[in-house]
Amino acid sequence: MAQSSGEDAVVLQAMLRQLFQSVKEKITGAPSLECAEEILVHLEETDENFHNYEFVKYLRQHICNTLGSMIEEEMEKWTSDQNQAEESGYDTVVQHVTKRTQESKEYKEMMHSLKNIMMVVVESMINKFEEDEIRNQERQKKIQKEKSNNSYCTDNCSDSDSSFNQSYKFCQGKLQLILDQLDPGQPKEVRYEALQTLCSAPPSDVLNCENWTTLCEKLTMSLSDPDPVFSDRILKFYAQTFTLSPLHMTKEIYTSLAKYLKLYFLSRENHIPTLSTGIDISNPNVICLLKKVRLLNEYQKEAPSFWIRHPEKYMEEIVENTLSLLSVKHDQSHLVSQKNLDPIYFFALVDTKAVWFKKWMHAYYSRTAVLRLLEKKYKSLITTAVQQCFQYFDLCEAMKVNEILSHSKHCGNKQKTFFYSGQELQYIYFIHSLCLLGRLLIYTQGRRLFPIKLKSRKDLVSLTDLLVLFTQLIYYSPSCPKMTSAAHLDNYSPASMVTEVLQILCDQKECAVECLYNNTVIEALLQPIHNLMKETKAAPNCSEAALIHIADILARIASVEEGLTLLLYGENMNSSEEKSPTGAHIIAQFSKKLLDEDISIFSGSEMLPVVKGAFISVCRQIYGTCEGLQVLIPYSLHESIAKAWKKTSLLSERIPTPVKGSDSVSSISQESQNIMAWEENLLDDLLNFAATPKGLLFLQRTGAINECVTFMFNRYAKKLQISRHKKFGYGVLVTQVASTAAGAIALQSSGFINALITELWANLECGRDDVRVTHPRSTPVDPIDRSCQKSFLGLVNLLPYPAVYELVGNQDLPNKAEYSLREVPTCVLDILDRLIILNSEAKIRSLFNYEQSHIFGLRLLSVLCCDLDTLLLLEAQYQVSEMLLNAQEENILETSESHRHFIIDGLSVERNHVLVRINFIGGPMERILPPRVLEKGDDPYPWPMFSSYPLPTCYLSEVTRNADLKQDNDLGKLLLHFKMSDKQTEWIENCRRQFCKMMKAKPDIISGSALLELLEKFVLHLSESPSECYFPSVEYTATDANVKNESLSSVQQLGIKMTVRYGKFLNLLKDSAENDLTLVLKHCERFLKQQQAPIKSSLLCLQGSYAGHDWFVSSLFMIMLGDKEKTLRFLQQFSRLLISAFLWLPRLHISICLLWITQCFWNYLDWIEICHYIATCVFLGPDYQVYICIAIFKHLQQDILQHTQTQDLQVFLKEEALHGFRVSDYFEYMEILEQNYRPVVLRDMQNVRVQNT
Repeated sequence: MAQSSGEDAVVLQAMLRQLFQSVKEKITGAPSLECAEEILVHLEETDENFHNYEFVKYLRQHICNTLGSMIEEEMEKWTSDQNQAEESGYDTVVQHVTKRTQESKEYKEMMHSLKNIMMVVVESMINKFEEDEIRNQERQKKIQKEKSNNSYCTDNCSDSDSSFNQSYKFCQGKLQLILDQLDPGQPKEVRYEALQTLCSAPPSDVLNCENWTTLCEKLTMSLSDPDPVFSDRILKFYAQTFTLSPLHMTKEIYTSLAKYLKLYFLSRENHIPTLSTGIDISNPNVICLLKKVRLLNEYQKEAPSFWIRHPEKYMEEIVENTLSLLSVKHDQSHLVSQKNLDPIYFFALVDTKAVWFKKWMHAYYSRTAVLRLLEKKYKSLITTAVQQCFQYFDLCEAMKVNEILSHSKHCGNKQKTFFYSGQELQYIYFIHSLCLLGRLLIYTQGRRLFPIKLKSRKDLVSLTDLLVLFTQLIYYSPSCPKMTSAAHLDNYSPASMVTEVLQILCDQKECAVECLYNNTVIEALLQPIHNLMKETKAAPNCSEAALIHIADILARIASVEEGLTLLLYGENMNSSEEKSPTGAHIIAQFSKKLLDEDISIFSGSEMLPVVKGAFISVCRQIYGTCEGLQVLIPYSLHESIAKAWKKTSLLSERIPTPVKGSDSVSSISQESQNIMAWEENLLDDLLNFAATPKGLLFLQRTGAINECVTFMFNRYAKKLQISRHKKFGYGVLVTQVASTAAGAIALQSSGFINALITELWANLECGRDDVRVTHPRSTPVDPIDRSCQKSFLGLVNLLPYPAVYELVGNQDLPNKAEYSLREVPTCVLDILDRLIILNSEAKIRSLFNYEQSHIFGLRLLSVLCCDLDTLLLLEAQYQVSEMLLNAQEENILETSESHRHFIIDGLSVERNHVLVRINFIGGPMERILPPRVLEKGDDPYPWPMFSSYPLPTCYLSEVTRNADLKQDNDLGKLLLHFKMSDKQTEWIENCRRQFCKMMKAKPDIISGSALLELLEKFVLHLSESPSECYFPSVEYTATDANVKNESLSSVQQLGIKMTVRYGKFLNLLKDSAENDLTLVLKHCERFLKQQQAPIKSSLLCLQGSYAGHDWFVSSLFMIMLGDKEKTLRFLQQFSRLLISAFLWLPRLHISICLLWITQCFWNYLDWIEICHYIATCVFLGPDYQVYICIAIFKHLQQDILQHTQTQDLQVFLKEEALHGFRVSDYFEYMEILEQNYRPVVLRDMQNVRVQNT
């Protein structure tokens, strides 16, 4: 187009005028020039006649003539490059070819040429606008006449005029000429040339011609041409149409090709291979047929990416023609081996894993149509797929192993062989059927197609039958030969393929519940394990690989609540009938036998460690939950795993150091790697016991907690996942481990605490190294910046009282005279010294961000001191109250001798809050904590600040102060219900019933003197009833004089002062109560020492008496109104009861417990609710302690959800009192819990002596 004549410009002007005339209404209706331009830019999207405009056709043909050959070369080159790789998608091809085209020299020259000619045309149109407007209609008639005269052009015409006319109009006459030339009677060269002309024409022009239907029929007929070159050119035209044309055009091509293939397979004249002869893919006829099938399949896989943008009828027509083709069946009267192969076999060859079906089922838009047609017209497609799976299974059962192996032989040599035997074709069809059925079962409508009737089976095939079949295929079908490559082994071996399908089903919860979670399927999965434990063969050729696959499926089932319940209890979990062991028991038994190497079949196998690891992984999903661990306790898996770990650890130490140049270097190195991997796997299994409190106790008993925590830290440092089926992050395990003293020491020795504190300091004080100085950090809006929030929560989880006591107990603060700016804290003591107890100028000057860092420390102190034992420890060792008061004193502004004002800033407000929190004890209605934020108005902080004792009384509520024991008048009425009976057991049960009745009706009566007498009387009779006593009676004869000179810890002494202060506030204790409580605690220490065996341990908490304060005895002392004798007498009787082990924590040194329970809900509940908590546990049993905690969580349900979302749940549960919770309000709820869970909970509580030895 470099040389354009004047007539060319005239014709172009006419084309543009036609275009503008057609869109005249749209343009003139535009409110502005910009809108008009926008309409033209998006004309293709809004105008259905866009591709029929002559100007558009001209441009398209000009591009095709200029760049068409180059585009075809690029597409062919891309296709050949991708032959050995994964098939590329439509979008990838287009993007690649477009990019290469736009970068080419030809493209730039074409754009330059178009720009020049269009500039001439546009300038001419502007100059002659008025004249052209007057003569518009006359010129239109002239243009139409010119087009009519120039419609016939020869292909080889080289002059510019005829070439130009060819470029913008592929007319009806030309198409008719091509039709005539394609006639089979024409010479080969003529037919080739006609087809070449057709391929070079724009597909849209061809498809829009009136003779398109005839041409389509002609092309379909020509597909049967024996000349492969001619057939290839037709397929090339089809492929080009699929790539470049819209759906309503490609749909017709697809339909014609699908119908042709259907007729081809149904015709008796075509020589279609049979199963007995197999398929030789070097045969020209087979190659031609496979090309046609592959082209159809490629379009099947690409169509879903764009058919949603078109009317549904197009998609439905494609789907129906496909299903109709795949449902073609040859005459069934012949033997299976002698019948011609159906189309489905060839589709399975080119798309073994049924990717086309996966893509069609992905979107609801197409899935609905596919499932509807399958159900109404083409259910035979599903039936034959199921039949194929059963046939393959029958073959596996009937044939010998060495014969079966040939079935899967193709999986390793698929790209090297040119012949597929009948058995291999059956196997390929089986894989295709398996993948199709697996995808079908994911969806509800797909599962509704079952049950299915098979001719070879009497009974209907249900979903369960199909899943049992899949399961059996894992251990009945052979593995691929060992010489096959690993990549193809995983992709096409029967067991791997079935496992992949079952994995997908497991991941879909609704599907898994309906298909997998039933006893029949679980029993099928466990069948080989049953047989192995009986020392019989599980199934023909049940290999280690098959067991690994089974373990993987079981682990996925156990990782979901519904699946775990099925494994633990079976389908009838409430049935009282004695049945065979459930899945969890069988898996645990088998895993224990594997660990103990008590199964001779696998003795010496290289795969044995992998099998062990796979089944321990299933157990890990079970014992990672409280319920699952309870079921697996009898098998002592922690001991077996620990024993195997110690044995493996010794082996790793004995591996000799490789010698350079030795032949054994590689083998030793590989052996070493295997042993180390197995050792790490066992440590990971042990570590996962820490997911539950009781599991952590078992982990401690193995003696491997230090190694497990070090292993966890190493994985944490490498950002590795905890386990294959991850339920939680490292935070959960760290929190559990840190709840015990041994765990805290393990965390410190592993380097975990050091890493956490270093990361905190980097965020708090140093900032990120990769931030340029020109972009300074923004001033934090929140008290704790978002960058430090994770570290803050990590420290909160890391520092319950047992951990704090072990990490800072009996240690002095550094209190250095000078701190280097490069000195980074590395331990908890450093955090206390540098961020919390800032009692010197040196500490303040060492902080870059003093206010932000100190507020962080005060917030951490506030959370830590919610644990009253931690508060007492910090107060005893570091006098935190005095430090805070001194800091407040320094924050006073003296305007005159008599006027002193506190400077109100973030630090003074935070300190005031902490001071009130740590100096006043009380529940939600008993004390008032000042807010941490300022209020709007003239007085932003109306709460009084203070810098010395006594503290302002405005923070104590008036509601409970001066509360007198007015309920004493009701004492007689209440005690009438507790008349002594001749039968002690009957009397105890009657007392419990009356207590429940009173708690529901008039709970406030049970307080004060009434509560005191009730507890005394009830515990006295319980201690005299042998059936109610759990611990033996201990004779205690010590007097006050014997214990008077004994000393209490500083924590206990401060706890006594705090107790008396709280008791005086409640009008329960007098000033003299401090001495009496001191004596009571000294007696208790001596009394408990008589019953406890001495323990030798490096842990601080086990050296001497109980490390914390005895909050239960303090609470009981207040209930007894400060009566020392009554308190001691009650405790001696109470110590015989099981409940004493759970209410009186120093009784058994139990350290795994809730913060609430440890301090008897002080600061969380009002005093009357604390009394009701203790009374309920004493009267109704120790399990009610659990039910009360569950009731509290139910009460906090909405708050828990909210704070989980805001990621501050730990802080909320520690800092916030239990507002609105009353024990009596949840009595009916707790009674329901008792009915459902008492047998399990109480049985576990009764094992407390065994667990604590």
